[in-house]
Amino acid sequence: MNYDDLRHADRITVEGLEVFANHGVYPEENALGQKFIVSLVLYADLRAAGEHDNLDAAIDYGSVCHDVDGYLREHTFKLIEAAAEGTAQMLLRRYPLLLGVRIKLDKPWAPVGLPLASCGVEIERVR
Repeated sequence: MNYDDLRHADRITVEGLEVFANHGVYPEENALGQKFIVSLVLYADLRAAGEHDNLDAAIDYGSVCHDVDGYLREHTFKLIEAAAEGTAQMLLRRYPLLLGVRIKLDKPWAPVGLPLASCGVEIERVR
C-alpha cells in the first residue's frame, strides 16, 4: 500500500475527539495534564459494510474513539509528534481493515506564552 492508493479509498472521519492526557516537554504538563483534540481519517474499503449493512465488515468508530482515548491516557510522550505516531501504529495494529490513517492532534493549551487557538501535528500512515 502506498499513499497514492489512499486517494481512492473510502473514509471514516472523526472530528474533535477531546482527550485529557499528560503529554508535554515541561514537567507541569506531565503532572497536571491538559486537553488534546484528536481528528481522524480512517481509510478502508467500506463497500462490503455498505452493501450488507454489517458492522463486522466495517470499522467501529466508537471503538476507535475509545481506543485512542485509552492509548493517549495510558502513555506519556514529550512530543505530540510521538503521541500521534504511537496512536497511528496502535490503530494500524488493532484494526486489520485499516488501509491507512490520518491523525491530527491539536494541543489547544500549548504553553507558548502567546495567545493562540491551538498548536498541532498531522500525520498520515499506511499499512
